Amino acid sequence: MTVGDATLFRLFGRIVGRDEVAVKEKKKRRGRHQPRGVLVLHEDRDMLVVDKAPGLLTMGTDREKVETAYYRLTDYVRKGNPKSRERVYIVHRLDREASGILVFARSVAAKENLQAQWDRVEKHYLALVHGVPPESEGTFSSYLVENGIHRVHSTTDPKQGKLSYTAYTVLGQSRGVTLLDIHLLTGRKHQIRVHLAEHNLPIVGDKKYGGKRPGERRLALHAKSLAFEHPHSGERCSFATQIPRIFSRITPPSSS
Repeated sequence: MTVGDATLFRLFGRIVGRDEVAVKEKKKRRGRHQPRGVLVLHEDRDMLVVDKAPGLLTMGTDREKVETAYYRLTDYVRKGNPKSRERVYIVHRLDREASGILVFARSVAAKENLQAQWDRVEKHYLALVHGVPPESEGTFSSYLVENGIHRVHSTTDPKQGKLSYTAYTVLGQSRGVTLLDIHLLTGRKHQIRVHLAEHNLPIVGDKKYGGKRPGERRLALHAKSLAFEHPHSGERCSFATQIPRIFSRITPPSSS
């Protein structure tokens, strides 16, 4: 079983293929070390825009401090010099299991500017889900709350949860698996994963909210693109990644 037949591939290539980056990027640095697990898409004096690999933390935890995008990019901007005062600042996060675009600031001022506008940033994701939505496009909304074991769920009590909106558009379908473009209208923890799972559309590979299925190696959720105002110039800029192969060719477990 594949999600990469000719029809879906054409639709995929036309709608969610490579996008041009609207910001003029600097010429690629010859021989410049690229940090493992994070591809630098854009770099200037105010920010770094990178494409994070699945399985890599955005920032450290009590158990892991080194294997993170933050640690590797700090080393990157310091050029390996531990005495350097250069550093990066975390603007937002991606789930460890997800891949895609992350923005890091290069100064406190840039961080504060980016975070102040984050609710207005246009954020698009790709998700492969089990099942077929009832409509070709729509919006899920609910109040989301996190319980004591760090699991997020919807609640009917607005005093407990935060109102959250997730818009989707169907890009293609094949044998019970659907490719969605997700427009993240609010940015709550695990929002996309919870909204999809609660509407019987669990993301492929989501062991936390979708259950374990044999043969699914990674979470099929990818932060595809961001558009926002540059923290220094104020100009509108947009960035997009190349699309991981899993979204054009995947073999979900066969039903018995």
